Amino acid sequence: MNLGIKLLVAEDDPNLGTILKAYLTQKGYTVVWTKDGEEAMTAFDSEDVDACILDVMMPVKDGFAVVKEIRKVDKKIPIIFLTAKNLEEDKLKGFEVGADDYITKPFSMEELLARLNATMRRSFNEERPDKNVFKIGDFTFDYIHQTLTIGDNVEKLTAKENDLLRIFAINYNQLVDRNTTLQKIWRDDSYFAARSMDVYITKLRKHLRLDPTVEIVNVHGVGFKLTHKEQ
Repeated sequence: MNLGIKLLVAEDDPNLGTILKAYLTQKGYTVVWTKDGEEAMTAFDSEDVDACILDVMMPVKDGFAVVKEIRKVDKKIPIIFLTAKNLEEDKLKGFEVGADDYITKPFSMEELLARLNATMRRSFNEERPDKNVFKIGDFTFDYIHQTLTIGDNVEKLTAKENDLLRIFAINYNQLVDRNTTLQKIWRDDSYFAARSMDVYITKLRKHLRLDPTVEIVNVHGVGFKLTHKEQ
């Protein structure tokens, strides 16, 4: 599960932080280690990370506050809390603010790795996009805010347009299977659902006309491909 995966680790204890970085790096992950909550948010904003391992009790900004901020911009990124506390209310609070798992110190590195791999598998099975803001030619597509922006022009997308464009953006320059897309968005691959999808693809093509290098190509009988032609 660690192919090209970058982890954000926030741990203020220098000994544990050093061990975590060394161990996870040895297991093939790329590790960005930060030592307080504010540093963690700065790294999250600047680094394209795939998962977060956060200590709860950190200086400047605690783990709960960090997760609240992360969840405002990314609803799906896997987050695991590390804590010295074993209080039920702390665990509940952790899950409430958006953590996916919770490990109480002291813990074994093997347990952490197993939990991380399990959390990453769940995330990848849900096909979480690597990020929620995509660059498509001259467009910026913001999935969270359902906007497609080019220059000063901002289009507000419908829910179906938004979900459809996300699938195309995740699979940029790759074939997207028609029936699989119907099942994911319409939960139905009937003739009527297919006609509905064609209507929404037509709408997306109209939005994308402002950049002639961007195109949704119809691969007859198979599916579609979002492409960008360099000029």
